[in-house]
Formats: sequence, structure tokens, C-alpha cells
Amino acid sequence: MRRLTSFCVAFGFLGAASAGLALAAVGTPSLHVSQKGRAFQPNALNVSRDARVEIVNDDGDLLHHVYIDAPDFSFDSGDLKPGSRTQVVFTVPGTFAVLCGIHPKMRLTVRVDGH
Repeated sequence: MRRLTSFCVAFGFLGAASAGLALAAVGTPSLHVSQKGRAFQPNALNVSRDARVEIVNDDGDLLHHVYIDAPDFSFDSGDLKPGSRTQVVFTVPGTFAVLCGIHPKMRLTVRVDGH
């Protein structure tokens, strides 16, 4: 009986640890984009549907405002102070212009594959 209890405890611990790893993977951005020098770096991405992209304001003294305004997909981060992060999950296929509402020349092109 003692062996069975030890086995159940060990098995339960492994299950809990595995679940924790799965949850960590779900919340982890798949791609990282920096906003620095009034530019997105990189300025183009090819991603699969449901990809998570994290955008970070790496400018030490500039405010940014990320938005997407497309017929079938939209996003608005609000103002991003230096050091701030936002995440976009691209749920529909297509090509999207990710823009900064404060710096109109900033542009990131994201191509989302339908598969």
C-alpha cells in the first residue's frame, strides 16, 4: 500500500509539473518586435495563424501607440510608455499593417498564413 501511495504522489507531481509547463508555453510570445528609433525592428514578419507577437517599446524617451485597422482584424494598444509591452494574437489570415499612432512613418507588415 505504501508503494502505491508513493507512486500516486509521484505521478500527481509529474502531472502538475507538466501542466505548469504547458501553461507557460501558452503564455509565451512566439515572436518579439522592438520599437526603437521610431521604427519597428524587424519591419516585416511571416507568421502562422494564432501566432502571438510581443511588441516592446525599447525607446528610452518616446511614447508609442500600436494599432491595426483592417476590415477583418483590428487592434489598439493604447499609449505605450518606454519599456512597456503589448501582445497581439493574429487570429485571421492576411497581410496586416501594424502602425504607430504617434509616429506615422513607423510600419510593420505582418503576413499571416491561413494554416
